[in-house]
Order: sequence, then structure tokens, then C-alpha cells
Amino acid sequence: MREKLWVYRKELKTVIFMAAPMAASTILQYGMQTVGVMMVGHLGDELLLSGLSIASSFINVTGCSVLLGMAGALETLCGQAYGAEQYHKIGIYTYSCMISLLLVCFPISILWFFTDKLLILIGQDPSISFVARNYSIFLIPNLFAYAILQSLVRYLLTQSLILPLLFFSFVTLSLHIPICWLLVLHFKFKVMGAALALGISYWLNAIFLGLYIFFSPSCNKTRAPFSSEAISSIPKFFRLALPSALMVCLEWWSYEVILLLSGLLPNPKVEASVLSICFSITYLHYFIPYGLGATVSTRVSNELGAGNPEEAKVAVKVVGVLGIIESIVVSLTLFGCHKFLGYAFTSDTQIANHIASMWPLICLSILIDSFLGVLSGVARGSGWQDLGAYVNLGSYYIVGIPMSAVLAFVVHLRVKGLWIGLVSGAALQTFLFALITTFTNWNQQALKARERALEGNT
Repeated sequence: MREKLWVYRKELKTVIFMAAPMAASTILQYGMQTVGVMMVGHLGDELLLSGLSIASSFINVTGCSVLLGMAGALETLCGQAYGAEQYHKIGIYTYSCMISLLLVCFPISILWFFTDKLLILIGQDPSISFVARNYSIFLIPNLFAYAILQSLVRYLLTQSLILPLLFFSFVTLSLHIPICWLLVLHFKFKVMGAALALGISYWLNAIFLGLYIFFSPSCNKTRAPFSSEAISSIPKFFRLALPSALMVCLEWWSYEVILLLSGLLPNPKVEASVLSICFSITYLHYFIPYGLGATVSTRVSNELGAGNPEEAKVAVKVVGVLGIIESIVVSLTLFGCHKFLGYAFTSDTQIANHIASMWPLICLSILIDSFLGVLSGVARGSGWQDLGAYVNLGSYYIVGIPMSAVLAFVVHLRVKGLWIGLVSGAALQTFLFALITTFTNWNQQALKARERALEGNT
């Protein structure tokens, strides 16, 4: 019994020292986008701010979600290779990921050239769409930086090298603020300045991480020279990357569908504003579950690759308990100040009161998000991305979104109906992931991981 407690205590310490800096690093990276919005907001031009907001949503849906999802394949491949001590393969898979993501950037870039036409097609204002197009086009260099950055982040993450990610995210954000101020406000490049500043900062972040990896002794074992093996490993990477991208995109896109539906409600300005603010609150919280998910993904993939199924189970239990505690604390805190917090986002009394009435659903979303972040991490670490894609498809597009539409427009619950449907989809998704995790044969998963890590060895 004492030995078991020692094992859990050791795992808890490992997890906390990984999850906290990972969550902080993600928040700092997200802060760069927020700085751009704030700078453009200070121009006092609602058209520019609206265009930037629409463009940000468009580029996240069509670009960032795809690249982020594809890069999730490295959490399986590199994590399990690291556990199996196949260190050279970590560098090889990272090259494969970079090449694959950079290739995907080209069709996405072409799509961004037609941002205005696509937005007008779905009913957006032409003047706002034109601003969004300018922002998207000037953000294309950032897309390629994002592809490299996501590959390098996974390379370090799967080796539990989290502190460099935190440090360089902080340095980059510190540089991004004056760069953004100069380009947006001083030189008056406005929206184009915000896009260029973001691109410069992401390239700086990628360069900083690349230099760290090249010179740091911590990466000596996993650095690999570029070779034909990186090219030949691309099909193997794509076999995991495509379902991984689907898994992420199907979930991400469902929120955008709900936002579009809110624009069809009576009094759409109020309803869409309420929903957007509620999304902002839950999205800010999601950095913590994301950090926990990235941590459990690393721990599970490392232990499965090393052939230690029991240790993988311990990691899942420890991170799961942390997720429960965190979600309860945050939910109780938010519920305690729900009458006032709406005013942090708006001075409109009607919208603030509407947000106050949404707090039971927001707290429920936070509880579900914490479970979901952890379980999604388990899926990535174990290589269940194909199952995850099916789960997300069924949860959101067969259950969640249709239920949202019925509750909002037929039962006339309006924005609450949209949110209830979305929460129902997320709850089903969490339940299905929990079932898969509970009934997993971890010994068999460890064997599969070893086979995947050792594949191609002579």
C-alpha cells in the first residue's frame, strides 16, 4: 500500500511540473493573437475590428485547426519512440511532420486568397469580408511558421522538455507587443500590421526553438540529420495525421457552426454576443485541460513505448483526478461571481444579465471540458485518433448540432438551446472516450506501441 502511494505521489509530482508550464506556454502563445485584436481595437474603427475577428475565426477553422490536428500524430509517434528508446526516430518523425504540414500550407494559402468571396457566400458583409481578406493574405507567412512551430513543440513535448517552450513563449510575447504596436499604431499598417506582427513573432518563436534544439545537450540523443528516411516516413505519419486532424477539426468546427446558427436567432446581435462571450470564457479555461491533456499524452505514450502498461494506467488516473479537482474549483469560483463577471466583457446590462443566466451551463461545460481534455490526451498518446474522429463525428454532428437546432428554433430556447445541444454533444463525446479508456487492454496497447516504435528496425 505504501509503495502504491509512493508511485502515485511520484507521478503527481511529474504531472504537475509538466502540466503547469505547458498550460502557461499555451496561454502566452494565445496572448499574441489577443494583443493584435487589442491594438486594432485602439484604432477606433469598428469595421477593422469586425474584419479581424471574422478573419481570425476563418483562419482558425481553415488553417490552424488542420495543422494543429495533424501535428497531434507526433504525440503518438515521437512519444512512443522516446519510451522505446528509439531516439533517432524522434528527429526523423519531426522532419516528416514539418514536410507534411508545409505541403498542406500551400492549398490553405490559396484558399485564404479567396477569403472575401467565401465569407460573402455565407452571408457576411462585403466590406467586413474585404478587411478579413487583407488580414488573411498578410497572415500567410505566419501559416508556414505555425507548421514548423507545431512540429517543434511536439518534438520537445514528447521528451517532457516543457520549460524551453514556456521560456521562449514568454520571450516571443514580450517582443510581439512592441512589434505589434509599431506596425499597427506607429506605422499605421492597421490590420495588415497586426497580421505581419503575428507572422514575425511566430517565426521568431520557431527560430528560438530550432536554435535551442540544435545547440542544447538535452536534445543530443534525439537530434537526427535530415535523410531519405524522413521522406519515406511521411506515409506512416499521414496514417495517423489525417484521423488526428479530423478528430480536432470536427470538434473545433462544431463551435463555429453553433456561432453561425446564433446569427439566425431573433435579436441576433444580443444572442450572438452572449454566445461569443460564453465561448471566450470556456476557451480561456480550456488552456488548463489542454495542458493536462498534453501531459497525459506524453506520459501515456512514453510508458506504452517503454512497455510499461501499469505506469500508463497510473498516469491516466493521476491526471484524471487532477482534472476533476481543477474543474470543480474553477466551476465553484465562476458560479460564485456569475452575477458580476459578465460586466468584465461588456457594459450592456441586457447582455450581462443574459450571461448570468447561462452560468449553470457554463460551469457544466467547464466540468466536461476538463474530462475531455484529459481523455483526448489519452487518445493521442495511445494512437486512437481514428476512433476519436468517429466519436467526434457522432457526438457533434449526429447528436449535438441537430439537438442545438431543435432546442433553439423549434422549442424556442434560443441561445440556451444552442448551448444545451453543444454540451450534450460534448458530454456524449466524453462518455464514449471514457468507455474506450476504461475497457482498454493496456497490455495489448503496450505491445502495439512497441511494434509501432520498433517498426522498420533490422
